[in-house]
This record gives sequence, structure tokens and C-alpha cells, in this order.
Amino acid sequence: MPGGALSKTDGKWHCSRIDFFLPVKAMSKIFKAKFRDFIKNSGLYPQVDSDVWYQDWIVNCQAVGAGQHSLKYLAPYVFKVAISNSRIVKIENRIVFFKYRKPKSSRWRSRSVDVMEFMRRFLQHVLPTGLMKIRYYGFLHPASSVKLEKIAVLIELAFGFEITTPKIVLKPREPMTCKSCNATLILRSSMLPFRFQNPRPG
Repeated sequence: MPGGALSKTDGKWHCSRIDFFLPVKAMSKIFKAKFRDFIKNSGLYPQVDSDVWYQDWIVNCQAVGAGQHSLKYLAPYVFKVAISNSRIVKIENRIVFFKYRKPKSSRWRSRSVDVMEFMRRFLQHVLPTGLMKIRYYGFLHPASSVKLEKIAVLIELAFGFEITTPKIVLKPREPMTCKSCNATLILRSSMLPFRFQNPRPG
């Protein structure tokens, strides 16, 4: 999620606040609707006072750390599977042997589980049908009419960085010299290569 937005009014990049992540009011409405649907599916909806659903819910959204731990945890699941084939040592008598490492440890350990238990754990990491791991919106979408290069320039301008165009310095061409006496050759004229054309019949 980008920390800002491109304005259609002035064509500039507007940065979000450092402590901003999501609009709390909109998130509160979505959370209340999701929670209400969960209560209905659980069969507990008649036991809840109806006045609860007519009140405004408040969801607390605040920054906790810088997100390094969340990124470290989610990164392996973005483009990889839960466990790679190289970690599976062998499968024998319906027992799966695989290796793993504990957090903050570089030593590999081995473990064995029943094949059905292994499949159960593996399927917990399979996304439901129709759910994508990553969705690109706005200027990050491949079909966006705004180029990422333009966004990068606008972000630099918003932060006050000076954008300078690199100067191209053309080196003077070295003069041609004679291979025999090393004297400088002077171009007098040029002649195109001769091309023989077959005469037209008749």
C-alpha cells in the first residue's frame, strides 16, 4: 500500500501521515458488517441485542513497530509454497520425513508425521478459490495509464529532492591515422560502393 496518492486536481503527489495506515471510520463499518455476518452464520444472531447493529463501532488502528516482523513472516508465502521439495527427506510407510529450523536457529532438525497430518498442515496454507495473494490497484496496476517513472519523479518533488538531468559529454572523435606512417588522414571525398545492375531485357 503506497504512503500517498496522486491527485487528479493538481497532478501532484500527496503524502499520507506517518501514523496513517487505513481510514478508521471506513474500517469500522467493514469490521461491524463482517462481524455481523459471522454471528449470523454461527446461529447466534437472535441472542444479540438489535441495538448493537445500529450503533457506530470504533476500531482501534495504531502503529505497532515498523512492520519488519510481519514482512519477514509474510515474505516467504508471497511467491513460494509452505514447504519446498528440498525439505522433504523421504516418504515411507505413509510417514513423511521433513527437515525444519526453529526460529533464531541455523541448525536443521528432522521430524516425521503421518501423511494425512502432513496434507492437513499443508492445505492450511492453500488459499481459497478466487482469493489472490497479491492484487495491484491504481498506478501499480499493469493497465494503469500513469507510468511508474512519473510517480517516482512526483514523489521526489513532493519530498523536495532536486531532480537534475544528467549532462551528456561527447568525447571528441579521435582522428584517423595512417597505419604505415601514423600521419593524420584528411577526408577529401567519399564514394559509395559500386553496384552492378543487370540490364533490362529487350
